[in-house]
Amino acid sequence: MKISAPSLIATQSPTAPRSNRRRTLPLIIAAALLAAPSIAQAAGTDAAGLNPQKIFTLLFLMLGPLKILGPFSAMTRGADAKFRFRLATRAILFAAVGLAIASVVGPNMLQNFDIPIPVLALTGGLVLFLVALQTVLQQFEPPAPRPTGTAPQNLSMAINPLAFPTIVTPYGIAAIIIFTTLAQGDTEKKLVIAGVVGAILLMDWVAMLFAHTVLKYLGTVLQIVAVVLGINQVALGLMLILNSLSAIGVFTMRM
Repeated sequence: MKISAPSLIATQSPTAPRSNRRRTLPLIIAAALLAAPSIAQAAGTDAAGLNPQKIFTLLFLMLGPLKILGPFSAMTRGADAKFRFRLATRAILFAAVGLAIASVVGPNMLQNFDIPIPVLALTGGLVLFLVALQTVLQQFEPPAPRPTGTAPQNLSMAINPLAFPTIVTPYGIAAIIIFTTLAQGDTEKKLVIAGVVGAILLMDWVAMLFAHTVLKYLGTVLQIVAVVLGINQVALGLMLILNSLSAIGVFTMRM
């Protein structure tokens, strides 16, 4: 899992030279990806039959930057760098606050309403499966007509639809609630989960700053990656469903 770098947000201005940004982006993403597995392993968290590496993969797929590039680019078409910086920063802050609230309120609601974790995992698995399946099937639909004109420069988009539900997805919230519930009473594991989420949000923020450039040069590659990740999400959703049904006692799963 990962560590966040709030100092980067403070020092990286929207008017920084492009050459510096191009050098910074690969370093941040590479460092985050390299640090994630080791931190995840240190957490020792296990939910719905998932090992730490798969937990990071789930959070990356649910909250990570790949699904944000297209929507953010469309929202900021024609906008200047300053507006994109402000919109991305506000969206990440709103997303962080939303996830923090979910991590506190969610486990309490589970206890108050006596909702078993396997049932919540089953719900998250169903949502993940349906959304991922829709994403994969959309690849075979005719492309939508490209919008003309420029996107309105309205910072209210930072809350909706950018922070919610583009960055913070419903199934991402379910995953955070599950992991924090499993970490009840273990401060170290909670800090690890918070670090992973913070690192992924940092990657989201950086990806939004470079969204137009990334899509310009890597758009086709990202479409292929999106299909592969979509299939992985379908499979992970099915695994969550099967593991949850097995935990509930509907059947005994054998692998």
